[in-house]
Amino acid sequence: MDKKSTWESPELLSKQVGLTLRRIRNERGISLQQLTELTEVSKLTLGKIERGEANPSLTIIWKIANGLNIPISSLLVEKREVQISRKNEGNKIMSTDKSLALEPMFSTSGYGSLETHRAFLKPNSEYKADAHQDGVIEYVTVMEGRVNVRVQREVYELDKYDSIQFNADQEHGYINPGSVPAVLHFVMIYTNS
Repeated sequence: MDKKSTWESPELLSKQVGLTLRRIRNERGISLQQLTELTEVSKLTLGKIERGEANPSLTIIWKIANGLNIPISSLLVEKREVQISRKNEGNKIMSTDKSLALEPMFSTSGYGSLETHRAFLKPNSEYKADAHQDGVIEYVTVMEGRVNVRVQREVYELDKYDSIQFNADQEHGYINPGSVPAVLHFVMIYTNS
């Protein structure tokens, strides 16, 4: 059964994120106000997300995941027994400035301690990531193009198939200095889950 991918249908993504967020909030017995305090996202915005009325940006998704101390794929990926992740068929979430599209690849059982993503970074662009929750280790491999990875103030140049590992609970970012899109593969391990 083929379903329209959510990057083509933001309303499908919004509904999925909203239902999942409400389920997690209810499982934990926390109110919208408490979720606001945990995530630093307004109660109005969280309410709209839960009702599927808002299409949250990657920044908002990260704030929610960090506040709940869960991988972002817990909000974005539908859970199934056997999964195949095909390029451009999964959920995709855009950064606010549209420089980066993140495509979670697989969900994990429960809220999991590991997640994988594909990311597509536009040419001549930069995506700045806030610090993730404590204990997140990020592994990034460049699959296409060239990318400079900034961790705090240090910049590391990566070519195709080069990889980097760093603690992602600090400010970091990705710079595509080239004229073609870059494709990245992310593995994030949540050591405090």
